[in-house]
Amino acid sequence: MRLARFIAAGFGTGYAPLAAGTVASAAAVVSGAGLMLLSPWALAVAALAATVGGYLAIQRASVEGDPGWVTIDEFAGQWIAMLALARPTLPGVLAAFILFRLFDITKLGPVGWADRRHGAFGIMADDVIAGMIGAALLVLLRLWKPDWLL
Repeated sequence: MRLARFIAAGFGTGYAPLAAGTVASAAAVVSGAGLMLLSPWALAVAALAATVGGYLAIQRASVEGDPGWVTIDEFAGQWIAMLALARPTLPGVLAAFILFRLFDITKLGPVGWADRRHGAFGIMADDVIAGMIGAALLVLLRLWKPDWLL
């Protein structure tokens, strides 16, 4: 397997027999929590690397359409959503997971617009936007109920 395809497949999570996107998001939550424990910057760098590297890997692997095995976009979006957390707590990572998956699956608003774009941009953009919306909602939640996500 070429490196570009392995990265595009979310480090292999895209080959899960069922719900590859959810499997990738769950793996991203666990690995993202570990990165946050190292440093909030580690998670930010990983999110940026997954976004840019995922885009390049999808192009390099000559991916057509938006096949289910491409899950690096779930890593990027999930990690972006988690950037709104002060630290990795069970309620916080669970909320980040649910919010990201909700927008990724339903394709509401700008997520749906991005999903209709073609190529690597479209594959990555809908998940990046879903992650940004999830992060914004987590910030609002933290402002409204500061102790809830602790």
